Amino acid sequence: MFQLSKRVEYGLIAIRHMAMAPFGKTFTTKEIADNYNIPYELLAKVMQKLTKEKYIVSYHGVHGGYTLGREPRELKVADIINAIEGRTSVALVKCETDNSAECIIHTTCTIKNPLVKLQGTINKMFSEMTIMEMV
Repeated sequence: MFQLSKRVEYGLIAIRHMAMAPFGKTFTTKEIADNYNIPYELLAKVMQKLTKEKYIVSYHGVHGGYTLGREPRELKVADIINAIEGRTSVALVKCETDNSAECIIHTTCTIKNPLVKLQGTINKMFSEMTIMEMV
């Protein structure tokens, strides 16, 4: 079954959480992790990746934390996936992510083309859907 990675799930949860508040409000990783029962260490790594790509902004100090770097209506789900996973698309068919020459049924596979079409539809949705639509 198709699934987003836990890193992407946690990143989207954190971004959505921040998008539900007034723009500019600051949140700590611990606050978000505790609120959603997410492993702190993994969420902290995800937050670092999102900061590196400037989707969120990090503030240090006693009142530090994270805030959105862009308006939620400007953030696309595909951008968040790319920031976390290093690619903008997801793959339903393993041979689309790996070397297709290594697949022993590559030339006779009857399901690859319909699944690649479905994969394209899903990726198009991710590239068009904004975080605001998730709020």
